[in-house]
Amino acid sequence: MEIQGFPGSQSSGNQPILPPCSARRSDPQLAGEHQTGFQHVLYEKSGRIATLTLNRPERLNAICPGMPGEIAAAVSLANEDPEVHVLVVTGAGRAFCAGYDLILSAEKQTRGDAGPAMDPQGRPWDPMADFHMMNGNTQDFMSLWRCYNPTIAKVHGYAVAGGSDIALCCDLVVMADDAKIGYPPARVWGCPTTAWWVYRLGAEQAKRMLFTGDLITGKEAADMGLVLESVPAANLDARVDQLAKRMQGVPRNQLMIQKLMINQALDNMGLHTTQMIATLFDGVTWHSPEGIWFKKRAEAFGFKDAISIRDSGETIAPGASRIPKRFE
Repeated sequence: MEIQGFPGSQSSGNQPILPPCSARRSDPQLAGEHQTGFQHVLYEKSGRIATLTLNRPERLNAICPGMPGEIAAAVSLANEDPEVHVLVVTGAGRAFCAGYDLILSAEKQTRGDAGPAMDPQGRPWDPMADFHMMNGNTQDFMSLWRCYNPTIAKVHGYAVAGGSDIALCCDLVVMADDAKIGYPPARVWGCPTTAWWVYRLGAEQAKRMLFTGDLITGKEAADMGLVLESVPAANLDARVDQLAKRMQGVPRNQLMIQKLMINQALDNMGLHTTQMIATLFDGVTWHSPEGIWFKKRAEAFGFKDAISIRDSGETIAPGASRIPKRFE
């Protein structure tokens, strides 16, 4: 399996390449305690605690078209249900989320006359078209941050690349000690569109993570202050349940007041503007000389090969970089 964050060695090695999932955005109605109208997530409620489960376990819950919109739709259900006081976000199977499911787009051959553009019709790159698409996903992920209820990410396995965006949009993140989080595409072909790293870590630690693209364990993430805490994997469910149950007795309006009060402080620190710039820069990374080199490498040798070079520590895209010149 080759997904945005890491190479196929993390999987069983014989996973089929699955077709892209539906791009349809769900607008379902709540049906009892279990939500059945979604394709890529599950929504269920037990008392005052709702759970949103990313549900593509065969692809380590990699993000596909339709999933971001379903996340936002599930958040809306929690917002509009007066019985829900806390929303827990988790992933089915072996991981929280392995990032965007990019293998098909990465390995798809670019038309010979398309030049540097990724557009399948060979048109010049339109940065605003890229921004429109990725900003939609970013705002869907940010629905977790704007949710009227506290949101808790329960992270096991991997929360990498776009998967880290989802986790870090939650109010609290609790990880298994051995889980991994990071943004490997920061090395080439990516920029974290939610931009949470600097707001959670401060400038120096955020630079350390994004200059290297390293993955760190849940324990390291907690020690660094990126997430609330980490616990042994066997205790993860119990710890998140304990936190959620501690909050569920608090009136919804009190939870909303505390959340809005804290969130506005980060909003006033430029969060929206930083996310706008990060989303624009994400498109730039796909169309830089090095980004195009990475795409061509994936086309020629497979996405797994391109990722292995990206993460090896060797020079990325040798000879592709342009030398900046002053206007004289």
